[in-house]
Amino acid sequence: MRVRFWGTRGSIPVGLTVADMRDRLAQALVAASGRRFGSYGEAHEFVQNELPVSLSHTFGGHTSCVELLPGSDEYFVCDMGSGARAFGEHILARQGGRPATIHVFMSHMHWDHLMGFPFFGPAYAPGTKIRIYGCHALLEQAFRIQQSPPCFPVSFEQLGATIEFIKVAPEEAIEVGGLTVMPRLQHHSGDSYGYRFEAQGKSLVYTTDSEHKLEDRAQTDRFVSLFRGADLVIFDAMYSLAEAVSVKEDWGHSSNVVGVELCQAAGVAHLCLFHHEPASDDATLAGVLADTRSLEQITRNGRPLHVTSAYDGLEIAL
Repeated sequence: MRVRFWGTRGSIPVGLTVADMRDRLAQALVAASGRRFGSYGEAHEFVQNELPVSLSHTFGGHTSCVELLPGSDEYFVCDMGSGARAFGEHILARQGGRPATIHVFMSHMHWDHLMGFPFFGPAYAPGTKIRIYGCHALLEQAFRIQQSPPCFPVSFEQLGATIEFIKVAPEEAIEVGGLTVMPRLQHHSGDSYGYRFEAQGKSLVYTTDSEHKLEDRAQTDRFVSLFRGADLVIFDAMYSLAEAVSVKEDWGHSSNVVGVELCQAAGVAHLCLFHHEPASDDATLAGVLADTRSLEQITRNGRPLHVTSAYDGLEIAL
């Protein structure tokens, strides 16, 4: 199984500004220190291998949209944030006019997690089958409202695909296209749901928009059990620990520190930081990643926990 990230920001999409690009170019020229490159390939290799992550990459980008690739001809994705537009273009190009079947697992109905759907190309393609799964009673209504006047010019009824809404129950595992899927209620305004996916002996947990109060032992145990032995946990690390327990307490998000603690307790192999704060630039997020890796090393109590930070275009093989 593989995972591909199409959107990783929280709350609102974030793009690089002109000032950001000029600053990066200036820093890259300084880092090159007068070197000459004989070809585009040499320059590309220098950028990829020698520049720091904060210059050679961007952490996005689009809001939440994460594709699961279990090796099937069907498509599986968590959330329909603004990254869904690029994901849809990928599907249409790959299908070459052939109809597709797409399974969408929704964490919750906040706009940053469904705002990409009106721009999701396959939704307009006759013959496409889209099945949208979620635990919320207002699942279908939320999708229809954002395409109702005066919010959007194309109504839901004008979409060409066959779209089915499937309500699932928390704590009840279902089989979807060869994946075993189990949702769990999380602490977030209006409720959100994390998902554990299992296929071919691999396991993945997608948990975003969830606040974890570690002093609540019963709640902590619930998530340690959800994470138990997972090959990968995609984790909402939007805030610093200080923010999460003070000025932004009960805002429904977590921190990198809590992610490390829960994953270590559950024996997780790989933690991927996700749902990045829109106010944090790439240098800040690169610093968070470095700090998280240092924390993992000094608190390690068993096998190493691999730590990465999600960005648009990242692929992870389980």
